[in-house]
Amino acid sequence: MRPDTPAENVDHTAEAARLERTAGLYPEDAEALLLQAAAHLELAGDRPAATALYDRLLSSESSLDNPSLVRALKASNLWEYGHEAEARAIIDGIRTASPRDPAAWVIAAEALESHDELEAAHETFTEGARLLLTDVPEPPYSTHPLLFGRHRVRRMLGVSHDDWDTLADALHTSAITLDELHDPKRVWALGSDNPAELKAEIVRLRAELGTYREALSRPFPVAVLHWPADELAELLEAYPSLSAEYSSHEQHLATIEASLRELASSGTPNLGIVSGTVPSYEAFAASEGSSPADPTLLPQYATTLAARGRAVAWPPQKGAVCWCGSGNPYETCHGTPAPLD
Repeated sequence: MRPDTPAENVDHTAEAARLERTAGLYPEDAEALLLQAAAHLELAGDRPAATALYDRLLSSESSLDNPSLVRALKASNLWEYGHEAEARAIIDGIRTASPRDPAAWVIAAEALESHDELEAAHETFTEGARLLLTDVPEPPYSTHPLLFGRHRVRRMLGVSHDDWDTLADALHTSAITLDELHDPKRVWALGSDNPAELKAEIVRLRAELGTYREALSRPFPVAVLHWPADELAELLEAYPSLSAEYSSHEQHLATIEASLRELASSGTPNLGIVSGTVPSYEAFAASEGSSPADPTLLPQYATTLAARGRAVAWPPQKGAVCWCGSGNPYETCHGTPAPLD
């Protein structure tokens, strides 16, 4: 959620204002745009204004995609300008709510860590890992920072490795091990006048920067377009020629699951699902100077939604509801799909 552009190259106040204006034009993307605007305000040093944006989102009549993330960002921001008690209360609320989004856990734990609350940070990282990674055969990419942060705090506390630390080591791809990156003595090495120690620290920092760049350069999810039942009915009524693409809603859902399973089996990473709406699709077609009846626009529309942060990761985590909107657990819904005709 944080912009990675160096502060000296950006007028963060102006960028925040631009993002706020854009959010007014595209209300369906207001949550992501206003979070970016708040991050720019934090970088500009205007933390009260950032808090006002977080409050604006949390008081919005529209339901948020990730209210726990907004609360975690608000807590982290509040603590940085003296509102420690309120920040702690928000973090306690997040832990009680047990959100399924790893980013909320990571931000809450890092807020504690940055203020030397290492035991509380460790508890928060561990609670998130226990909730999201128990009985998960392969940790989703989005949960990796949870494991890495937990490893870092445990290293600072001087406790022995456990199974999740071993898993974090296995997931870490840098040439420099996590144990070395998270060595508490690195802080003292930065103040050393020994050229060998300084050179070793520069190597470690470069490796760490490479890991961050790899994460930032990850492509948008390979996203498959999903139409909810009412939206698909409206789409086909307005553009009957698209019936060739969608024979029925049930078949549409089965095709999505089968396509994603095929992509996964071929080794394609970072898969996701984006849900379309007719007004949004028509606006996209107009921006492309094309007709919504053109079926070649459909994959382009899906890619655009993914690029705007609208993709939901597939497959859902264990115990989560199905992506189709039925409200049933994924394992008993499309997690065991019937074969396609």
